[in-house]
Amino acid sequence: MSIKQMMADPRALRPNPWNTNVVSPDNEAKIEESIRRHGFIKPVIVRRLMDDSMEILGGEHRSAAAVRLGITEIPVFDLGRIDDQKAKEIGLIDNARYGADDMLGLANLLEELGTPDDLASFLPYSDTDFASIFSSTTIALDDLDLPDDDHASPSVPKAPVVQTHQVMRFKIPAADCSDITAKIEKVMKRQGFTESDQLTNAGDALVWLINQVEA
Repeated sequence: MSIKQMMADPRALRPNPWNTNVVSPDNEAKIEESIRRHGFIKPVIVRRLMDDSMEILGGEHRSAAAVRLGITEIPVFDLGRIDDQKAKEIGLIDNARYGADDMLGLANLLEELGTPDDLASFLPYSDTDFASIFSSTTIALDDLDLPDDDHASPSVPKAPVVQTHQVMRFKIPAADCSDITAKIEKVMKRQGFTESDQLTNAGDALVWLINQVEA
């Protein structure tokens, strides 16, 4: 497979019909802002069709953002003529993420770059994501095996720390996001889930909703 690096007009690029990567309007705005701030740091991947037109295998949303922003040239990796099997595999590889962040390291890195309000305009994290990330920098004193004071007896066993909550991450259809968020916020207010942090309150509200369905 021969790869050609070139510049191309995003309006001339054709989306493929099997792309499963759906981006919400909020994240589309973040893609645009990231391009405004840093330009195209990741080329769009294309293949050549029989009529010599270019079909996008990776970067459809970046390409569409460039069109909306009036950008007439973007970097492209042209893979030439490859079959559908290989094209679909490459598309999945481009959309996938093989690793996972070290949450403490990610939180420290984000803190160096700015506040969540600043970063939320162009980074692909929601308010809930930021709350989860930055909560990893908080150390509960009860989790540390330290005596209460200098005179504490080492022979007195400490009660085990009970984990009351666990962070879960999942995706929902973009069309349902606003409705689900509104329902969770309504339950938080009506049921009084306001004593903990926002992430915990939202989780308690979600559990309450699920229990109501099962009841």
